[in-house]
Amino acid sequence: MGSPKKNQSKGIFASMTSGLSMVGNAMHRSVNGLLGYEGVEVINPEGGKEDAEEEAQRGRWKQEERDGYWKMMHKYIGSDVTSMVTLPVLIFEPMTMLQKMAELMEYSYLLDRADKCEDPYMRLVYATSWAISVYYAYQRTWKPFNPILGETYEITNHGGITFISEQVSHHPPMGAGHAENKHFTYDVTSKLKTKFLGNSLDVYPVGRTRVSLKRDGVVLDLVPPPTKVNNLIFGRTWVDSPGEMIMTNLTTGDKAVLYFQPCGWFGAGRYEVDGYVYNAAEEPKILMTGKWNESISYQPCDLEGEPLPGTELKEVWRIADVPEKDKFQYTYFAHKINSFDTAPRKLLASDSRLRPDRYALERSDLSKAGAEKSSLEERQRAEKRNREAKGHNFTPRWFDLTDEVTPTPWGHLELYQYNGKYTEHRAVVDSSDSVNEVDVRSTEFNPWQYGNLSAK
Repeated sequence: MGSPKKNQSKGIFASMTSGLSMVGNAMHRSVNGLLGYEGVEVINPEGGKEDAEEEAQRGRWKQEERDGYWKMMHKYIGSDVTSMVTLPVLIFEPMTMLQKMAELMEYSYLLDRADKCEDPYMRLVYATSWAISVYYAYQRTWKPFNPILGETYEITNHGGITFISEQVSHHPPMGAGHAENKHFTYDVTSKLKTKFLGNSLDVYPVGRTRVSLKRDGVVLDLVPPPTKVNNLIFGRTWVDSPGEMIMTNLTTGDKAVLYFQPCGWFGAGRYEVDGYVYNAAEEPKILMTGKWNESISYQPCDLEGEPLPGTELKEVWRIADVPEKDKFQYTYFAHKINSFDTAPRKLLASDSRLRPDRYALERSDLSKAGAEKSSLEERQRAEKRNREAKGHNFTPRWFDLTDEVTPTPWGHLELYQYNGKYTEHRAVVDSSDSVNEVDVRSTEFNPWQYGNLSAK
């Protein structure tokens, strides 16, 4: 690994839309007229222009399914399809977006180290490496389930962390999450904005992520790069995240800026991440380099961004071992957080693990998973009708809507704040000796606030 390219990484205060242009301009390998479908772009991450036609015939879709799905979807080209399209269960993984939010906790030890670290620049090295570490999980090509309004997910048995997330809005889909241990608190309001481009999807993270380190009260703000999902219908689906990731120390003004390289022909640049930690005066202090699917290293640098004499690259993070040929490309941690065996005592009935469609898909029963998914969606619509008939508004249980609206590179965001009630709930449950231990699988999934309505 060499030092980062300064003309990329030093563009720290350039327009925040630079990552978007990279998403739109990388790797134009079109197959115009493919199977009679004009404008379809198929991109082989491991090949060149001449491979696109052959690549188009690959993927998880059978031809009749692919053609039918294209006929249904092509009218949405250019649209935000976050919540407007009903998708076949064939493309789903047995996990929800709320659980996917929790995957950031796999390498939470890096935040523990950031909290214990006295060097302000190394603090950003640890924290930014933590933010990068989840991208191996984000490369999965299966879609997580959209949570039902009021659905939750909780963890209590990983690194001393208590984690709770909740679906706080249905239109637009939004989730809120809070995690905490003795070293840090993590708070996120998550909202995705998408643009459907036919055979690909641009995904913009219109969210806010904040980490507070407890020892010194330092507050870190994370702005991740956008993501592009390639070959949705024609070809093998794959994910890329070209653009800038910025981690800012709001307390001191220091920041880390890392550039995620776009994938070029024959995979050139794929997975590569380069950048610098800067002080408040915008001077580079530490260079960072690596691959988001392997490891990240760092090295002190001079004001020109060159490595300091007598120093060497040191590894700060490396991906843990992963299962071989896993059906859904899960890590061991993903299996852990999806398991009933690691569910906390007296699991909330609204927890994602209990969703019948998710559980059926996990057991490879696609027919039942599809039927259960449709049933849940209809019950959600029925609850909404019931709520509106009574003139009521949905109120999240564990998070409160604030009056704050924050700008992001991709739009304004209403913020939700953790209200502390889950911490109180968990303390009561964990201290109680009267809780009957039952098989959690027998708990009926129930996120509904206005009655557990059956589909009519």
